[in-house]
Amino acid sequence: MLLCDFHIHTKYSDGSVELTRTVDLFGQAGFDVIAITDHVVNGDSSFGKIARRFNLSIREDNFSIYMSRLAEEAKRAWDKYQMLVIPGIEISKNYISSDKSAHILILDIKDFISACWSYEKIFLEAKAQDALIIACHPHHTSEITRNTLFLWNNRDKYSKYIDAWEIANRDDVFNVISLSKYPYIANSDFHRVRHLYSWKTLLNCEKNVQSVKQCIRHNKGVAITLFRN
Repeated sequence: MLLCDFHIHTKYSDGSVELTRTVDLFGQAGFDVIAITDHVVNGDSSFGKIARRFNLSIREDNFSIYMSRLAEEAKRAWDKYQMLVIPGIEISKNYISSDKSAHILILDIKDFISACWSYEKIFLEAKAQDALIIACHPHHTSEITRNTLFLWNNRDKYSKYIDAWEIANRDDVFNVISLSKYPYIANSDFHRVRHLYSWKTLLNCEKNVQSVKQCIRHNKGVAITLFRN
């Protein structure tokens, strides 16, 4: 089984750890697959404007630099740890109301996707890039300020686009995902070193990007585990 974490932030957005050190932390901890998923924040709300002002968001004008650095670290991680690093972003639609807010992981992204686009345009562009679409922390969390409920409240409309839902995020578990029998994975939502110790995904597949994506989409051979020191 591959030990995986598909939701990791670095100093390219609001993480507290530099990219290279983040890769080393996961590599030295024995992980097989990780995805770096820094925020792409919407600019049509006060939250988004603040994030952009303080460079807490990947933007279209620095996306190519971000992808280039991820490619460099992916090669280093494979050579040093035999760890697969998948490029990603977290589309972050942040509003005052949690009912309007949504976060979406796009894994194995190739071209920039804006958080200001409509949900349908985001999902269709991700599908065109053969990227994975993951609904992040879709239900009530232990930190009320992190609640993003839009996708869950509108699941009848949007679930057809979503490859998997986070059934666990850091310290929270969302039993509504299992009760609805939706495809699932579990992630750390890593921002700080202590977040290494949190819920993770186990995959029974080959260690390459296509096999990982296929395993998550088919959601067979998927398990979750609570990774502790």
